[in-house]
Amino acid sequence: MEHGRLARPAQQAVKKGNELAKPKTKKPDWQMPGILSEPVEDYLYSMLPPRDEVLAEMEAEAAKRKIPIVGPAVARILHQLALMINAKTVFEMGSAIGYSTIWWARAVGQGGLVFYTDGDRKNADQARGYFERAGVLSRINITTGDALELLSEHKQEFDIIFNDVDKEDYPRVFRLAVPRLRKGGLFVTDNVLWSGKVAQKNPDKTTSAILEFNRLLYDSPDLFTTILPIRDGVAVAVKR
Repeated sequence: MEHGRLARPAQQAVKKGNELAKPKTKKPDWQMPGILSEPVEDYLYSMLPPRDEVLAEMEAEAAKRKIPIVGPAVARILHQLALMINAKTVFEMGSAIGYSTIWWARAVGQGGLVFYTDGDRKNADQARGYFERAGVLSRINITTGDALELLSEHKQEFDIIFNDVDKEDYPRVFRLAVPRLRKGGLFVTDNVLWSGKVAQKNPDKTTSAILEFNRLLYDSPDLFTTILPIRDGVAVAVKR
């Protein structure tokens, strides 16, 4: 693997007429195409600077094992949001191998603290190794268990709460998270467009939970919400 870059998948030329046409490179599952038109999405990803060795390795591992991560386009938004409000405390609900956790930890800087949560001890152990290699372990509190229960144990107010748990739990997360967010803090949620299923008729149970959650966000007098239509949809709500 080239330092700071993802290894390029092997490509094989495909004959098209009398010319050799470049085959399409298979996109990683974490990219979740479909919300934006493919040319626009390809352009956005082509603009992204190379990630460092640790993040690139995590992206490759997530693609190989089909581990859900937000990917670099959304991760840059998360990092930027934290910088914009000078966030020092982030509670992350559903952290997997810690990809987005590293982006948060780098944004909060020295003295900041990110709470990693995941229900899988193996994920947490693997994440710890990545955190150490990335030089951010001292900024991360690693806990395993149910993210909603772990959040409910905290009485402090956070600068940012990031929601990426099981989608059917989203309405419950709303009721837990908003009271634990400081005024001016951000409630950020991934997968709120759910591969476009939110616009389809006869939604299933999971999509219905996301629809209920999105309505709660926009109807809340305590929040000002915008959904960013990138990747699988990211909701950003600021507490008034």
